[in-house]
Amino acid sequence: MSKSQVVARLLDGDVLVCTVTSPNGQSLTLTNNDDDLAPVVEGSEVLASNGALIDNAWAHARFTKMKVQLPSEEEQKAASKRAEAHRDVAEWIAELTDDLTGEVEHAWCSDCFTLAEHAKTDRPFNQVPAYLCGNCGSPTLPCAGPTCDNMASRGRGPLTMPRFCAEHRHEIPGFEKIDRKMASLGDYAEFLDYDKVKLSRVTKIVGFSLAGVALAIPASLLAAPAIGGALGVLITGYSGAAATASGLAFLGGGAIAAGGLGMAGGTAVLTALGGALGGALSASVANAYVQEDKSFHIEMLQGGTGTPVIVCNGFLSETGKGWGEWRDIVTARYPGSPVYRVHWGARELKHLGLLGGVGAAKVMGGAALQQAAAKAARLAAKKIGPLGPLLAAADIAKNPWHVAKNRADKTGVVLADLLARTETSSFILVGHSLGARAMVVAAQALGTKPGGPRVEAVHLLGVAIGAKGEWSGLADAVDGAVFNYHSAEDGILKYVYAVAQAGKTAAGLVGFKAKTGPLPERLQNIDVSDAVDNHHGYHENVVLR
Repeated sequence: MSKSQVVARLLDGDVLVCTVTSPNGQSLTLTNNDDDLAPVVEGSEVLASNGALIDNAWAHARFTKMKVQLPSEEEQKAASKRAEAHRDVAEWIAELTDDLTGEVEHAWCSDCFTLAEHAKTDRPFNQVPAYLCGNCGSPTLPCAGPTCDNMASRGRGPLTMPRFCAEHRHEIPGFEKIDRKMASLGDYAEFLDYDKVKLSRVTKIVGFSLAGVALAIPASLLAAPAIGGALGVLITGYSGAAATASGLAFLGGGAIAAGGLGMAGGTAVLTALGGALGGALSASVANAYVQEDKSFHIEMLQGGTGTPVIVCNGFLSETGKGWGEWRDIVTARYPGSPVYRVHWGARELKHLGLLGGVGAAKVMGGAALQQAAAKAARLAAKKIGPLGPLLAAADIAKNPWHVAKNRADKTGVVLADLLARTETSSFILVGHSLGARAMVVAAQALGTKPGGPRVEAVHLLGVAIGAKGEWSGLADAVDGAVFNYHSAEDGILKYVYAVAQAGKTAAGLVGFKAKTGPLPERLQNIDVSDAVDNHHGYHENVVLR
């Protein structure tokens, strides 16, 4: 029996063409000369209607093009491996399309999380059944769970291990509630509770990649070097819905402990997905994050009838439960509002402790911090030349700042998803330090959801985020204003942040700055240097506008 073929070519220097040919001669051609757009699709109706096939074939073409354009040999090899992985998936799907039997199953799909018709294919006698989801095109098969009617993601080949659906693998809380609204944020725990027992302890499916992911995300984004790699089977080792969950939750790929693309990558993903917040895809993201961060939970501090207020700490917090430092500053401004506190990243924040102990960090003066930063920079520079400042913190405490920073970004994305699931029309976000960073991410992410809840106001205390940027997206996400309370006397942001971020300046130190043009009017920088003389002094000395 002949084999499927997927071939990518670059014509006339800029026209990318990918052809797919099935064993029975069905053909498909994908063409585009613009890296930012999806391809023009021509050919067999059966092949052209399969989204997973199209997106994997196009991702193969994009990575094939990249492997001759990337500067380093390591990057070229990575792009080549990814191209091969996408090609293998596309060839497998093309082969299955030749063998459709006409028999269908109506069931939930573990790749696209929708209730769909799954068309059965004719497999050799030594192979378990294979179906193609009518919605996403991914290969599936019945879940091995007793009495379960859902469909699981199917790997290639004969398969010797049972396959379980996304519910029984705990990749999502439950199929039927992933699009369901919550009355309030206080119902989040019930939403995250699993509907079914976990039957599979093995969460990686080796040998199959990205069929479900490819449809869930535009091909142009999927094939981008960073995002595509983040979701790829070669980075996470996952496939289908698992790749979607892990890739988006990690926001950039790589080892969990190393973080990922962070705020920029997470915001880019959510912007591309648009309405994904509060839906099936983002449910898998939230689920993966909660599995990764066992400390994440949301505590209701008080009830009320006003606009709900969400507060979020960074490090140097006095307490891990209850109001902590928030009661006076929040209730003075919003006395009648329900208030929730987001708890997150306990392990990362503990390790951060600021490079040697929370207590020491609170009392360390500017001169001592400056001396420590300079010493770290000199040591790093001696070892790795001009990259010294970027990795200076790694020599002191295994780079805890970047780990905690990336955790804050992920927390912001998941919080945005949970807020988007509520029936509440607007929220007020308040954060300190890395918690303020999480609130920036949450506001930006919410701004990408059409018809989603609005942000009435954002209050940022000593925010640990770069001052200079394109802040129009943040401004557009807020109906009122973003109040940035910054202090030039904040030693943590002045010295430690600068070392950890390669000399960049924090918005919590000098205020937001626009890369080009004027700063959006809704971003209001409020200088509190006269009242706040350290990173821990905002709560007691700032009055919210």
